[in-house]
Amino acid sequence: MIERQGIIVWLYSLKHAKSLRRFGNVIYTSKRLKYVVIYNNAEDHEKLVAKMENLNFVRKVDSSFKPMIKTEYENSKPDKAKEYDYKMGF
Repeated sequence: MIERQGIIVWLYSLKHAKSLRRFGNVIYTSKRLKYVVIYNNAEDHEKLVAKMENLNFVRKVDSSFKPMIKTEYENSKPDKAKEYDYKMGF
């Protein structure tokens, strides 16, 4: 499976939001806050961020931290009260 990375691109105007499709898959566009969420391959991430920062209609570019977050938890013990409720059928 290909590693994916999210990029949040803040724009001055949404007029140019459609032209960001060439950098990756546009997942979400916020009309009120004027930002676009793009997913692309993780190996091309640094090059694409540098290219997008140089565009004149881009205010700011943020990277998603989701790939760096650890999703395997330690010491996750189930709560005894909840375990009892599940057996009762609530």
